[in-house]
Amino acid sequence: MTHASGKYADFEGLREKALALRREGLSRRQIRDRLYVDNNDILNRLLEGEPAPEWTKRPDAKDDLRAKARELRLQGMTYDQIQVELGCAKSSISLWVRDLPKPVRSRSAIEQARLAGRMRWDHELAVRDIERQQTKATARAEIGDLTDRELLLIGAGLYWSEGSKDKPYARRENLMFVNSDPGMIETYLAWLAVVGVTPDRICFRVMIHGTADVEAAERYWAELVGVETSALRKTTLKKHNPKTSRKNTGETYRGCLVIRVSQGAELYRRVEGWWRGIVEQAQLRLR
Repeated sequence: MTHASGKYADFEGLREKALALRREGLSRRQIRDRLYVDNNDILNRLLEGEPAPEWTKRPDAKDDLRAKARELRLQGMTYDQIQVELGCAKSSISLWVRDLPKPVRSRSAIEQARLAGRMRWDHELAVRDIERQQTKATARAEIGDLTDRELLLIGAGLYWSEGSKDKPYARRENLMFVNSDPGMIETYLAWLAVVGVTPDRICFRVMIHGTADVEAAERYWAELVGVETSALRKTTLKKHNPKTSRKNTGETYRGCLVIRVSQGAELYRRVEGWWRGIVEQAQLRLR
C-alpha cells in the first residue's frame, strides 16, 4: 500500500509509534498531538485493529434505563407504565423493547383495573354523601323553633298543595289530606292542632295496592298517628295493573294515609282565604 509523501512517508514506522502509544493508554487526541497527525482518516488507519483503552470509552447514561425498561417489559408492563416507572420518553422505550413480545393483558388485570375504578368512584360518592349530609344538617339547624304563625302559614301552603279542593263544578268544602310521606303527615297533624281541630274530629284511612302487605301498613300508620289499628276506617285497596312497572313496592311501601276532618267546611274556607293572602303578599314582592 502506498501512502502520502512528507511526514506520512514512513507510514509503518508511524503506525508502530501510534500503536505503542495506544497500548500505553493514550487517547486519540493525545496520540494525534504527540505524532502531529492532523488528518483523522490517517489516524484511523494508524490505529486500525487496536482497541481503545477502557478509560476512553464514554459511558452511556441510558444503558441502565434501557436494561430496566427491558426488564419491566418482560414483566408485562405497557409503554405507559414503563414511562411512569422510569420517567423517560415513550419513543426511547419503544426503541429499547421493540424486539420483545407484547404483554398479554389477562382477564384478572382487566378486572383489577375495573375494581380500582369502582373503588375510586365509591370513594368519590362517599365524599359527596358527606357533603350532602352536612348541607342538610346545616339547613335543618337554620329553621330553629317554629311559631304558631309560621306553622299556620306552612300548613296552609301544605294543604293547598296536597289536600282536596273545592271546584265550581263539584262543591267539596271539606278537609281531606292524602300523603305517603310520614314527615308531611306529622306536620299536617301539628297544623291541625294549631288551627283548633281536636282529635275527635280527625279520622284516618289507609289507601294501598292490594298486592302489598296491608296489615303491616295499617300498623305502621296507626303507630305514627297514635291510634289503634281498630280506630282506622276501612282500608281502600287499589287494583294492581300487571302492565304497569311500579317502583313503590317492597317492605318500605306502605301506601298513603288519608286524613279527613269532620265538620270541616268552615276551616276549609279559612284555609283558602289564608292561601289567597299568602299569594297576594308574594305578588307584592314581585312588583
